[in-house]
Amino acid sequence: MSDETRAKPTADEEVDARDVRKVRMGKVDELRAEGIDPYPHRFDRDHDIADVRDRFADLAAGDETDYKVKLAGRIVLMRGHGKLVFADLRDRTGSIQLFVSKSVVGADELSAFENLDLGDWVGVEGTVMASKRGELSVKLNGFEVLAKCLRPLPDKVKGLADVDTRFRQRYVDLVVNEDTRHVFNVRFKAINAMREWFHERGYLAVETPMLTMIQGGATARPFITHYNALDMDVYLRIAPELYLKRLIVGGLEKVYEIGRVFRNEGVDTRHNPEFTMVECYDAYADYHDMMTLTEELVSHVAKETIGTTKVTVRGQEIDLAPPYPRETMSDLIADKLDVRVHPSMPVEEVRAVMDQLDLTYKDEWGSGKLCDQIYDKLVQEDVLGPVFVIDHPREVSPLAKATPKDPSVVERFELIIEGRELANAYSELNDPTDQLERFEAEARNKAQGDVEAGDVDFDYVRALEYGLPPTGGMGLGIDRLIMLLTGKTSIREVILFPTLRPEVFADEPDEPLGD
Repeated sequence: MSDETRAKPTADEEVDARDVRKVRMGKVDELRAEGIDPYPHRFDRDHDIADVRDRFADLAAGDETDYKVKLAGRIVLMRGHGKLVFADLRDRTGSIQLFVSKSVVGADELSAFENLDLGDWVGVEGTVMASKRGELSVKLNGFEVLAKCLRPLPDKVKGLADVDTRFRQRYVDLVVNEDTRHVFNVRFKAINAMREWFHERGYLAVETPMLTMIQGGATARPFITHYNALDMDVYLRIAPELYLKRLIVGGLEKVYEIGRVFRNEGVDTRHNPEFTMVECYDAYADYHDMMTLTEELVSHVAKETIGTTKVTVRGQEIDLAPPYPRETMSDLIADKLDVRVHPSMPVEEVRAVMDQLDLTYKDEWGSGKLCDQIYDKLVQEDVLGPVFVIDHPREVSPLAKATPKDPSVVERFELIIEGRELANAYSELNDPTDQLERFEAEARNKAQGDVEAGDVDFDYVRALEYGLPPTGGMGLGIDRLIMLLTGKTSIREVILFPTLRPEVFADEPDEPLGD
């Protein structure tokens, strides 16, 4: 079902939801009247469901054991057969059938169990068995309510189809949609695989500030907030880059950070204003080393999470196994548009090409910025990849080292897959004089109205004056990587709580909030 598909509840369904909530609130009152707390403080389980399934995977149909377990989870399915009730209990590791017999628990306990609702959290005690059909089960000796579910779960057949509801109420989406649980299992495994990969190679996991005094680290519009104690505006970080390179100056040599960054830009299928990146820096390396690192990291994460390096992109199978081809930005433009442009060309010539291609530009843009715009507007979207697009214009790369043979381009690459940037990396600029000049050029652009241009970070220049060794750095968007590994076309599908417009809630307390 596409991201655009919507299946809003009908008026009758909304009425039913309110009725169900009232009935379940009544059950809460009944439990309390009986001296039972419907929201107790804790429960001592001794197994996860996956533990039980692994231990008794070979139990034959009809076999019973005397092995006692205490499990906890949510009731997701119930069916009664006279003196027997069957239910499915789910925890974070999986599901298992519950077998409740009147002959074991008694009439009152069976009736109390039958009074449970789908979605209720319960703790159970019992012995492990296999049903006559071979279904691994727990024969209950007793149970207790751990949290009463007051709202009805979405219909099992219809599921939760409304996209807006899925993103706003991810807690319900995770309960009823197996695909959603799969996506986030891939995400969590991917991040763990990254951490292990970096740790095995001697990188230190570090933390750098989220609030910064200087706009910098990447070209993007920042979020601005006010720091009351100092009575000054500060920025939510665009990228951790400048702090991580300070740590290389300090001698840590190999560092990485996985964390949130913030960019005050549009929201669409590929962009969310807060997203997750991994950035790493390696002393004595350059952008060639970073290409090797990036392709090895991406392929490793793919194998660890989905079991293969092959993924489907736009109906075509591509392989994330190394090595990836290297293509210059100028060559890609020439191949796609049959025109040759380069940052070293006179600006009038590149403007003429822009006019020919019917692209707009600003008078203050140089040849490098113009070339970057041609690539960004007309070329990148059609690059299937994986490919390293190398040798970007110096004008749009204020933190990258110029190539030895051509100062108009820098030792920088972007990893492009499915027409989107997955990773960005440089041979890091470590000449403090050159860096100051580039910061000053950015500051002039900012003064002329470029909201994405950064400030002059004098402390970072001072750090460079203490000496930054040759260094390679790379930043990779984790959300986009998860989209690639799970085949999702919207970034909202891979972020647990994506940014949405504010929700309007009902005013009357008797109505379910948000319906």
